[in-house]
Amino acid sequence: MTTDKAKLAKQFIEAIPHAKALGMDMTEIGDGIAQLEMDYDERFIGDPETGVISGGAVSALMDTCCGAAVMSHPQVKGATATIDLRIDYMRAAVPGQRIRARAEVYHLTRTVAFVRAKSYDDDSENPVATATGAFTAERKS
Repeated sequence: MTTDKAKLAKQFIEAIPHAKALGMDMTEIGDGIAQLEMDYDERFIGDPETGVISGGAVSALMDTCCGAAVMSHPQVKGATATIDLRIDYMRAAVPGQRIRARAEVYHLTRTVAFVRAKSYDDDSENPVATATGAFTAERKS
């Protein structure tokens, strides 16, 4: 992937208000793969008794990561939008731990990119959640 495309994808993520509010950091981008991370933040707790982060915050991280993966694909031009996203929550993220999501475009048609993603906390063996989705994608001619 060109440096310009990586720069554009990074700028896109940084311009999304919810990504900025959630403190998402892009730690990897290129050729249809992206990784975003988010620090634990008490503002995003979904269960005050346990301190577990809200599924909505995890969902936003995964959706944004998938979009970044699409934008970084070498055969895609322009921005993207979520058509469909299914997230399966496997377990609660451990309170206090950073959450990371990694997404990869696994199939691209003329107008749709299909993406898979997983999110983890410090336990990299057992995902917090998995996702599959379809995103708009204008294929380069």
